[in-house]
Amino acid sequence: MKQVTAIIADDEENLRIGIKKHLEQLWPQLIVLGQAENGIQALDLIEKEKPDIAFIDIQMPGLTGVEVAQKVSAFCHVIFITAYDQYAVQAFESEAVDYILKPVTKDRLQITLLRLKKRLAAKGRTTDVDEKIQKVIQVLGNRQAPDYLRLVKVKTGSDLRFVPVSEVLYFKAEDKYTIVQTAIHEFLIKTPIKDLETVLNPKQFWRVHRSAIVNIDKIQVIKRSFTNQMMVGFERIDHSILVSRSYEHLFKQM
Repeated sequence: MKQVTAIIADDEENLRIGIKKHLEQLWPQLIVLGQAENGIQALDLIEKEKPDIAFIDIQMPGLTGVEVAQKVSAFCHVIFITAYDQYAVQAFESEAVDYILKPVTKDRLQITLLRLKKRLAAKGRTTDVDEKIQKVIQVLGNRQAPDYLRLVKVKTGSDLRFVPVSEVLYFKAEDKYTIVQTAIHEFLIKTPIKDLETVLNPKQFWRVHRSAIVNIDKIQVIKRSFTNQMMVGFERIDHSILVSRSYEHLFKQM
C-alpha cells in the first residue's frame, strides 16, 4: 500500500511545529516530507516532492496560499490554514478542500484527517471535485484583507465606553458573559468568545482555552502550576489564565 505523504507551509514556525506534532499523534503512518516558511518555498517543495497533501497557510510572503493552490491543487489535496475565514465558510462546506482556523487544535485537525482519508480512499479525482476546488480558490482569491476589531463597546452603569483592544489583557468567558480585562478595569460584554475570535487579529490575540483569548503583547510571564498546567500572567494584575494542553505548542517558541 502506498504511503501517504504531506508538506506543511506556514510563515509561523511554532504553528508548523504544532501541526507536525499533532499529525505524528493522530496519523503516525503519514510521512511529512518537508516544511516551508513562505509561498515560494512551498511551491518548490510541492513540485519537487509531489506530496499527497499540502497544509498551506493562506497568507504567506512570496506567494499566498491561494496562489500556490492554484498551481498544485490538480495533483495535491490542499488544506488551507487560515486566521480569518468569515468570507469563505460557505465555499469550504463542499469538503472538496478543507480549512483549519488558527490556532490549530488537535480536535479540529482530527476532523480534517478523517475527511482526507475518505477522499484518499476514493479512486481518482472527479471533475466535480476539481470544479469545487477551483470555486473555493476563486472565493479566497477575491477576498479582501480582514478589518480586525479595534474597539470593544462596553457598558459602565448607564454609560457606553469604547475600549481599544490593544489595552485588553484577555477575554474570558464567565457564565453568560465575557470578561474584558484591562490592566486597571474589568468589563462584561455579551459577545461570546467564539465570535470574538473571528474578529480579533490572530497574530496578537491567541485562543489558549475554550473559554479564553489572551493578548500576547501583554503577557509578562509563562509558568507552571503545582499540577504542571501552563499558566500565563500579566502586568498589574495578580491572577493568571490557564492554557489548555492542546494550545501549549503556541508558546514553545516564545
